[in-house]
Order: sequence, then structure tokens, then C-alpha cells
Amino acid sequence: MIDGQGDPNTSQEYQYAMESLFPVSYKVKFISKKMKSQDYVVMPLEGLWWVPDTEDFSIEDKSSWNWTVMIRQPGFIAKRLINEAIEEVEKKKNPQALSKIRFKNLHEGLSAQIMHIGPYSLEGPTVEKLHGFIKEKGYDFDGSKPGENHHEIYISDVRRTKPERLKTIIRQPIKIRG
Repeated sequence: MIDGQGDPNTSQEYQYAMESLFPVSYKVKFISKKMKSQDYVVMPLEGLWWVPDTEDFSIEDKSSWNWTVMIRQPGFIAKRLINEAIEEVEKKKNPQALSKIRFKNLHEGLSAQIMHIGPYSLEGPTVEKLHGFIKEKGYDFDGSKPGENHHEIYISDVRRTKPERLKTIIRQPIKIRG
């Protein structure tokens, strides 16, 4: 995981995070395959998104967005292996945000989710549909507290998929109203 702030479309910090997470995740995979004879597919990028006050949320102005980007690791991957991968990536490339990587479990608990197909910029109606479902079923959410953040899982590779075919799982942790 790497934490940051700002518009993911223009933030240098976000770009640095991408340049660090992917090489480390692939290095972990290769070390695991070589040392443990355990191979696996590198999981898709995920993002947690929030603003300090949900009343201030703006889809047009992403400059105040906070985010955590992450790539899930299999259960058999230990912190020692992550640290080894970070050291190897540092020797070869030393990406800017490498020192910001943290290895942590994420437990969201009860959540509602929906698949969005299309460009990220057109997620609004899908998110509204998800939020309507949550309220209709008698649940609440905040979105600005740890463990309650808007969560996206990017199934498609943005480099190889036409925008209208991008698949994104949109997930929202929820709690019982009251």
C-alpha cells in the first residue's frame, strides 16, 4: 500500500506510487516462484478514495482527494519477502515512492459492491446506484473514516483496454443504520 493525496490524473505523487507498487509486486511474485516454488498471478490495482468531509466531495475537483493504492498479495507472502523485493527494486530502479510502501492487512467487513463497465470518468451513475441500494436496504456509510472508504478494484489493464470496456468493481463498506 501507498498513501497519498491529490488528483490521480495529474498528481506526480500518484504516478510515483504506480512506479513503485507494480515493480515490487512483480518482484515478490518472481522471488516467490524461485525461492518457494509458489507461483501466482499478480492481483489488480486497488484504490481507496476519500475526502476529510464527504460534504466537500467533488468529482470535478479531485485535488482534495486522499487515496491509498494497493496490490493485494497472496496469504503465503510474508513481510520479509516484501522487504527483499523492495531492496532488489531499489538496487535496479529506486522509484521515488519506494520508501512509502507499507505491508498491511485490510479488513473492510460488511460491504456492498457493483461492477462498473466504462471509463472511470463516467462512474458517477454507478456509484449513485450503489449508494441508493445501500440506503434502500437500511444501511449507512460515511466514507471518510478508516475502513469505510470508497474502494475500487481495477479489473482491466488501462494500458490495453478501450475506455468503454474498462471493468471496475466499486465497493463501499457499510454498517447497520442506527
